[in-house]
This record gives sequence, structure tokens and C-alpha cells, in this order.
Amino acid sequence: MMEKFTAVLFVLMVSCVCRTLGQTCQGLCGATSGTCSCHPTCVAMKSCCPDYRDYCVETLPYSGTILGGTDFVVLDANFTQSSKIKCMFNNNSPSITEGYVDENGRAHCISPLLYETGWIPFHVSSDDGMTFNRTGTWLSVHSGKLDSKFKAAMVNSTKWQYYGTPNVGGTLEMTWNTSMVRADRVNIELWGYRETGKPYGSDWRAEWSYLYSLAKDQPNNGSFSFLPKPAADGFSSWELGSVRVSPSTSPDGSWNVHAVWTEDHALAWHLEEKFRQDSAAWALDKCLAWDKLENQLPNFLSEIIDCPCTLAQARADTGRFHTDYGCDIEKGSVCTYHPGSVHCVRAIQASPKYGAGQQCCYDSAGVQVLTSDSIGGSTPDRAHDWGSPPFQNPPRVPGQSHWVYDVLSFYYCCLWSDHCHYYFKHRPSSDCRSYEPPQSAVVFGDPHFVTFDGVSYSFNGKGEYTLVTSAETHDLTIQGRTEPVNETIKATKMTSVAMKEANSDVIEVRLSGHTGLEVLQNQKTLSFTEQSWMDLHGVFVFSPTPTNVTVMFPSGAGVEVRERDGDLTTTVLLPEKFENATLGLLGKMNGYAEDDLALSNGERVRNQSNPEELFTFGASWAVFNRSALFTYDSQYLIDNYLNGPRHDPSFIPVFSVPENPDDPLANQASKICTGEGSKYCRYDILVGRSPGMGNATKLSYQSHISLVQDLKPVVSCGWLSPPAKGKKEGTSYLQGATVRFTCDDDYTLKGSEERVCQENGQWSGEEAACKVPLSIVGTVVGSVLGALALIVIITTITLYFRKQKRKAANEDMKVEAF
Repeated sequence: MMEKFTAVLFVLMVSCVCRTLGQTCQGLCGATSGTCSCHPTCVAMKSCCPDYRDYCVETLPYSGTILGGTDFVVLDANFTQSSKIKCMFNNNSPSITEGYVDENGRAHCISPLLYETGWIPFHVSSDDGMTFNRTGTWLSVHSGKLDSKFKAAMVNSTKWQYYGTPNVGGTLEMTWNTSMVRADRVNIELWGYRETGKPYGSDWRAEWSYLYSLAKDQPNNGSFSFLPKPAADGFSSWELGSVRVSPSTSPDGSWNVHAVWTEDHALAWHLEEKFRQDSAAWALDKCLAWDKLENQLPNFLSEIIDCPCTLAQARADTGRFHTDYGCDIEKGSVCTYHPGSVHCVRAIQASPKYGAGQQCCYDSAGVQVLTSDSIGGSTPDRAHDWGSPPFQNPPRVPGQSHWVYDVLSFYYCCLWSDHCHYYFKHRPSSDCRSYEPPQSAVVFGDPHFVTFDGVSYSFNGKGEYTLVTSAETHDLTIQGRTEPVNETIKATKMTSVAMKEANSDVIEVRLSGHTGLEVLQNQKTLSFTEQSWMDLHGVFVFSPTPTNVTVMFPSGAGVEVRERDGDLTTTVLLPEKFENATLGLLGKMNGYAEDDLALSNGERVRNQSNPEELFTFGASWAVFNRSALFTYDSQYLIDNYLNGPRHDPSFIPVFSVPENPDDPLANQASKICTGEGSKYCRYDILVGRSPGMGNATKLSYQSHISLVQDLKPVVSCGWLSPPAKGKKEGTSYLQGATVRFTCDDDYTLKGSEERVCQENGQWSGEEAACKVPLSIVGTVVGSVLGALALIVIITTITLYFRKQKRKAANEDMKVEAF
């Protein structure tokens, strides 16, 4: 204990001295202070102020669920056992949580319940909240994107969400990792979520609330089973929620304590007795009420993006669409809400006004599934599942707003009852007739370029260059840095790509000093060891593996960076809004190859096959010092790039491939480099002196050709309905697809029995209709007329006899009178 006290005392003395000399990071994280630095690059440069780690803190883990309850350690900072730890998130006093100091003198914080995802600033106080002088960031994660090991698992989650429907009952079970709750005994609590106020009104609010405990003071053994009962005291009106496991020492419903949560889910298992007695009728009432509400809400469908026509397009358009974690072909196509689909994607960006989303699903043939044909079809969302800035309030709360307006209603209308037509009236699939695929460009190998309009060339300058600039459209900037392959070879390769759009964070992706890729946000390294997806300011970043990074901007621009055999391949995808708006090494995107290569002064390259002229073109796109987006965190980068020329005029590369049959790599080049693009492969082997680089170049070129093929426009003729009293065969509506029609018994088809989607986007033939045959009509009409005639005859005879009977009666009365 004395050793720890001495260490802390020493740090306090150093901190005091540093503040006196103006060399402290207290309140200055991210800045340069006097003769030392508090900027993230100071670690690599070994220029940090002595107290940098004490005030600019890192944490372990660095991420956790949006629902809160994650215990994380504040690394490297010094505390004493008497320190009273409090942690404030988002500079918001309601989001202050109680922390503690462990036996090793490390401070711990508990993450709070949040209503947003992404990096959240937090501050740590060691004096019970008097001063919050330590600064860090915490990554709040959408519960659906959180790794399952960080959640309590609902065993047979389908049973939980269908409980009370016909033939679904019995006990429910949940499990969790006991280390996720720091306690010997735990409480099992139900928390509910709802949104109150008038939709789209100023009083529209999101609310998580503790409802009741399922069990108290249970052993923390990692499992719990119970027999659900209908909730009492009106709690059954809460239809969405999550079960929380928390220490039994905490009072019921305590906020922001160490805990583990289940996925948020439909609370079928606690709904009122009326639901269990007749779940379909109960659900229909809810469905009709939702239908009535939807009729009163604004129409969001006109502002959401249209779906790609094919699965290939959907997976290739990575700037605008991303795999839906609920239906992923790479994870076995477990598509609970979209039966018949094998893969779904979501539009990455929420719509601007209403925060709405788009979901697109595809079958095993790669054809879009429409709700007009299948319950598993593509559906738009009033609330984007992933939420959208500024978060906090409906309909932009990640996950939960989507549940309230798009998922619970699916349970009401489709899963708990059979009235999907109400749901699909408000959530119809959009077909792809207005979808326009993006254009792609790529840079790879010893840099070889293929522009948006398909012009291919090589440029081996050394420096930092503008790949894409579009100042007048979304202010997108993408820059690339090239470095010599080695000290003796006169060729370069791309080693770093930096980018931003408007006021977004600057994202840099560069070759790591070891293997794979390093990603930096505003010059600070990001770790993807815990999460593969990050919501940043004005940009999303996805890195499922250390060699694969995708950057997505609000405009729909996407940048894919791949590492292959130590080389960087960068693919840029731009939607149609960038047409005629791009300049730089990747050309002018307008479908006209002749003007693709233009110097920064506007002068065109006259001979696109002249390597010297191309070299002049490339050099003209060297970035200016004031506009460089790169990180300079080594003496090498400072000397050669920050303080050196942005284009090194002394570096003259080898412009052409030497043809030397005695070259020991000649045979390998001949074997590896075949087919289209082989000249680039040969350059990288025979000039770059690397068969591995040549093979990577070949693969990158072929991948680009495949990408261009996947993104080719596809003609859609639009959905065809089946005729009344008939059926149709075929659910593809793309060029070349055939749809066939048949009629029910006793009906005859009028129009075309078969229609084909044509190149002009029109269906061949005529609209199909099922009619009653004339012979049947004649028979029916004859039968009706015969029946009418018989009725007339019988009526006439009956009236005649009645008349005769009355006449006879009158005669008898006259006789009696006499």
C-alpha cells in the first residue's frame, strides 16, 4: 500500500510541476501544450506531456451496449483507495454514474443507459464529482450489433416472442456469462420501452422504465428459468422491453449499475390474459389501431432511397447499403422476419426529414423479394433501425424507435394474426425502377488507376495526391500517399488514403507497420478488436477483418480499402449525384472517357498512352500543405512529407517494363500475368520485383472488373399483379424474366398468358384477366330467365284461381241474400 501511495504522490508532484511549467494535459487533451504534446500522435512521437496518460485516458473495454451497465477500467491513470469516482457522459449531469477503485488502484466506470450510438465523451472525477478533469471516449453500441457474448441470451427467443399464441407456453429460460455481473447474487428485472407524446411533435419522447422484478436474490450461476404470468398493475401495456440481470445489492430498478441485458424484444410472455385467450383477435385490434395511426402520420416513402434490383448490386453498393444483421447470407441466412429471403441490406443513411430507413431483401436467385408477392419481402421503415443523428428522441433512437413503429406492428398484423395486408399497405416494397447504381474507380499495385469512366493508366510519383475532389457536390475529398517500394526500386505504391466529406471526421486508412490496415479518426488510431462497425461524426466505418475497411459518407459515397500481400487497393464508389462534379487522379465522372484525365489547371492529357505526359498529369494533383488530411506521426513522415515536397520531383520512376528474357522473374511473370490487365501485373513483378505484388495486382484488377459487372444497370418492368380469380407464376420483374398467368376453374384467361420483361422496361403482351366463358354465361342467363318465366306462370295461375274463388263466393252471398 505504501508503494502505491508513493507512486500516486510522485504523479501528483510531477503534475504540479508540469502545470507550473505549462506542461500539463489537464483540460488540454488533443492539443499541443508548450514544449510537450497532448495530441494522440504524441505517443508515437514520444513527445507527450508527463501526465498525458493520467488526463487523456483510455479504457478497457472501450465499448458496450447502448442500454448501459458495462463495467470498464480507466487505464494508466493513478488513483487511491480513498478516491471517490464518478463518471459523467456526454457532458450531461443526468448521465453521471458511480464508479469505484479496485484493489490494484485502477478506477472503474459504469456506462449509463444512452439513447444514441457512437463515440460518447466522458469525464472522470476522483473527488466525488467536484471536478471532472480526466477525459476519454466511450463507444455506445446498438444492441443488435453487439456481440452475443456481451448479452444475456434468451433460450429459444422465438418462444419468448410468441408466448401465449396457440400451442406456445411453458417455462422460459435465459443464460448469461457470470463475469458480466460483478455479484454473487442477482436480481432479474424487466424493463420496458415506449415513446410518448404526439408523433413528430415537440413533446415526442423516448422512455426506458423499470417495470418489475421476475426474481430477487438469485445465485449468479448464469441461468434463470420461470413460468410467465400476465403482468399485473397495468404493466402489460408495455409491449417492448428487455430483461436485465443486476446485483441484488442494488435497489429495484436502480439506474446505471453493473448489469447484462437480453436483446430488446416483443413482450408476448407478459401480456394481459386477453392476449392468451385469443391472441389473434387481440393482435388484430392492435393492428387496426396501428393502421388508423399510420393513416394520420406523414408519408415518409417519397424520401427514402430505392432498392437495388439484384443481390449482386445490393452487396456491391457499399457506400449506400450494408448487410442487415438480421438476415445475412454469410451467417446462414437466418431471416426470421423475411422467410424466403437469403440476404437483406439496409440503406446506411436515414432519410433527412423523417429519419426513415429502407430494407431490401433477396431470394436465392438474387432477385428482390416484394411484399406484394411474399410476407418475406423488402420493407421500408418509418424509423431507421440504426437510428440517426441527433439521436436521443423518436424516431431517431437506435433500435427501439424501429421496434415501436415497424416491428411491433409486424407482430400485430403478420405474426400474431393473419392480416398482413394492413401492414404492407403502409410498408410496401419499393421496386428498383428508379435505382441507379454507383460508378466505381480503383487504385492498386505500383499505383495503377482505373477511373470512373474506365480509363486505365499508371502513375508512379512519390508524394501525396488528390484522388477525388468534389468541392461543389458534398465537398468530398479523398487523398492518397505513395512511397517508394524500397530504396533501390524506382517505383512507388499507395500506402495511405485519407478522406472527409464536408465537416465530417477525417478518416485515414494506411498500411500498418506489421500486417493489415490501421484506421485513424482525426489522427487517432481506432481499434476494431471489440466492434467492427463505428458511428462517427458524419461518417461510418466498417472493418470486419484487419485487411478490410469500408468508409461510408452521408452523400452515399463509399471507399473500400483492402490490403493484399502488403499492398493497398482502394475502390471509390460514387452515386449519380456526383456526375460531372469530380476531379483528380480518378477522373471526371461523366461517362466520357476523353476528358477523364485533366491536370489541376484544367488542361487535358492529350496522349493517354504517353507515360511521361501521364506523370506530369499525376504530379499536378499533389495536395497543398494546408489541405493535407494525413497524419504525420513519425520522423520519416515529417521529413519526407510534412516538411518535404508534396510531389518529389527528384523521384523519376521506371516508365516501361523492361523486356529481358534472362530476367529470373520473367517466367513467373508469364505464368501469373495473363488476361486483361496483365501489363500492370508484369510491371509490378518485373519493375517492382515482387511476384506477390504482381499477383495481388492481378486479383485487384479482376475484382474491379467483377464489381463493374455487378453494378451494371438492370432494366426493371415493375411488379405484375395476378388476375382476379387467377394466379401468376414468376416473381422476377427484370429484363428477360417471364411471368405466366392461369385462371381458376370455370374462368377463361383474356389477354396474354405469358408476358416478358423487355429491354425498354415494358411488359410484352396485354394485361391478363380471368372472365366467365360465354357458354356458361348463356346457361346461367337461360336458367335465370326460365326460372323467372316459371315464377310468372305459377303466379298467374295462382292469381286466376284466387279470382275465380272470390267470384264464386260472391255468387253464393247473392243467393243467400235472396
